[in-house]
Amino acid sequence: MRGATVFTHQRVEEVAPALAALRAAAGDEGVELRFDERETAKHAIVAARGVAADAEVVNDVDLCVVLGGDGTILRALRRYAGTGVPVFAVNFGEVGFLATVEPDELGDDGFHRALRRDFEVLSLPALSVEAGGGIHAAINDVSIHRKVGERVAHLAYGLDGAEVGRVRCDGLVVATPAGSTGYNLANGGPVLAWGVEGFAVSFIAPHSLAARALVVAPDDPLTIDNRSREAVDVTVDGVVAGELGPGESLTTRFLRDAGALAQEPGSSFYKRLRDKFGKLAA
Repeated sequence: MRGATVFTHQRVEEVAPALAALRAAAGDEGVELRFDERETAKHAIVAARGVAADAEVVNDVDLCVVLGGDGTILRALRRYAGTGVPVFAVNFGEVGFLATVEPDELGDDGFHRALRRDFEVLSLPALSVEAGGGIHAAINDVSIHRKVGERVAHLAYGLDGAEVGRVRCDGLVVATPAGSTGYNLANGGPVLAWGVEGFAVSFIAPHSLAARALVVAPDDPLTIDNRSREAVDVTVDGVVAGELGPGESLTTRFLRDAGALAQEPGSSFYKRLRDKFGKLAA
């Protein structure tokens, strides 16, 4: 039997009808849905034919189905980074920039088509960073923040072994093309179309007229040095992953073909940009 991992967000009542439709479609298609301990408890899942409860999240599945917003989608993409397992995401969040479809776009056969893998797959890059004693893959961004209540951070940054500058700021954001429309955009950083090879660096509240966002070539590693007297926080896709102490540094590298995101045929970055950000302006 083929298998699919299921991830959902915390609003159980909101996703319940879609989850029921997914379970019905999986039964028709002969696909086993796998729910880990967290999802099993959240939805009171009972093991049955075609339903694995309290299941380990494994790489040996055909698909990962997400019912949630960008945070849940990012969790799925990070978990399956480098495995080739595509993530099919139905947006139950506010923006859902990474979502494959909106709930009202599923139609009667949406989950059937998803479970048959009747979709296009977009390969997404990531950023690698070592923080908190481990190596992380960020699908959206890596950000450095001064700690709440501490003084402004003093950060130096270098590319390909050469220091480019030093900035007093509240922090900086290193963003992939997929993440360039998030925190990076809010900082005034450049939007990178999906398919661009490279990443953006932008600064959070820089105390300088010379601090400008930049786009970095994909094979140039970025090194960030903490020249502050205090430690700063390191977050990966919005989740705190560790901290960078005074005098410490970290290196971020561009990773090609890390995530696999399911897309409806004919979908494009520019249509997604118009549709999603048009909602915010309405």
